[in-house]
Amino acid sequence: MAVTAATVLFAQGAKAQTNLQVFYDFGSDRQHVTTTLEGFYNDNWGNTFFFIDHDFNSRTDKNKVYAPSGTYFEIARCLNFWQDSALAPLSLQVEYNGGVYNGYTINNAFLLGLDWFIHSADFNNTLNLKVLYKKIALASQKAPLQFTVVWGLQDIFGVKGLRFSGFADFWWEDHTLYYDHNGRILGSTASTVFISEPQLWYNVGQFFGCDNLNIGGELELSYHFGTGMGFWCRPCAGVKWVF
Repeated sequence: MAVTAATVLFAQGAKAQTNLQVFYDFGSDRQHVTTTLEGFYNDNWGNTFFFIDHDFNSRTDKNKVYAPSGTYFEIARCLNFWQDSALAPLSLQVEYNGGVYNGYTINNAFLLGLDWFIHSADFNNTLNLKVLYKKIALASQKAPLQFTVVWGLQDIFGVKGLRFSGFADFWWEDHTLYYDHNGRILGSTASTVFISEPQLWYNVGQFFGCDNLNIGGELELSYHFGTGMGFWCRPCAGVKWVF
């Protein structure tokens, strides 16, 4: 998984945490393990979010994994000095993205924009709407913008410990598409990218005194994401440990 971003802790209101997720990606073009370390922390000036992905897919000629094949990093800061005013749901967001995959760089990207936070009274159900200026190094963009939606629903269907969360990103970036679902080598280009990663987690640890442990998975739904042409659906199964 070049970019997991499975991360949606923006949508957990006042609940700061650090967690580690370990996934197996069943995508036909992947079939490897990805780890994600992420954190979300509140303070009097706003909140900070980060995640680091490692894909474990560097293999020997005998197909034995010996090292990560790629890493990706995002860090975002929401600034809100007016938390006691009528504009409390509105934050100023600054963000950095970047990484490397199989020896190829994922270009530095810098984002700046606005985040609007909507939540239920108990913060169990949350929604973040973001409009961000996005500048990607060494990339041509028809519009330097990204639109993001992040959601989190806790104890869905009345089941304690069952959480549905995720995000969806849409942005403009001119990039080359190298392959399709049939494995054909291409040379076409695209100017837009879409990716969404809905996740479902269940806190199984609640039954044996270990609330840290969750099992679940995600679907990576994308269109012209990375170097793959068209729409892709890549299921993953995993575990999450909340520190």
